[in-house]
Amino acid sequence: MTPDLDPELDLVLTREMNAPRELLYACWTTPEHLVHWFVPKPHKVTACHLDVRPGGACNTTFEVDGAEMENNGVYLEVIPNEKLVFTDTYTAGWKPAPEPFMTAIVTFENLGGGRTRYTAIARHRNAETARTHRDMGFYDGWGTVATQLEAYAQGLK
Repeated sequence: MTPDLDPELDLVLTREMNAPRELLYACWTTPEHLVHWFVPKPHKVTACHLDVRPGGACNTTFEVDGAEMENNGVYLEVIPNEKLVFTDTYTAGWKPAPEPFMTAIVTFENLGGGRTRYTAIARHRNAETARTHRDMGFYDGWGTVATQLEAYAQGLK
């Protein structure tokens, strides 16, 4: 289920979560859920438009320290309850983005008993961009978000 990883280009976070994959997937694909956990608190999502299908929009806007940050992209692959692949390389209508940053691959592996192996991969176009993302705090930020996702999903059970 996990693609070949390149240690120069790919940053990977894997967690075993105490929530079923169907619920975690719903949290990723439903704007009403995503706004509650998608950025490390106290930052917040201020807008979210998801058209969860290959070529569909994956647009979020964050407020970070009083500044608005738009993150617009498209889904490349969608396998319900198993895998989401999205990128900011393109925007809706397959329009190239002026400065792409990464492609994300998120997988949900059923471990049984309502538990899921959650893997998030941030794949970058070059080693410099991957280093920049790592130095920006990929592991702390995405780790915090994974913890928030699990807690939010547990509250929905």
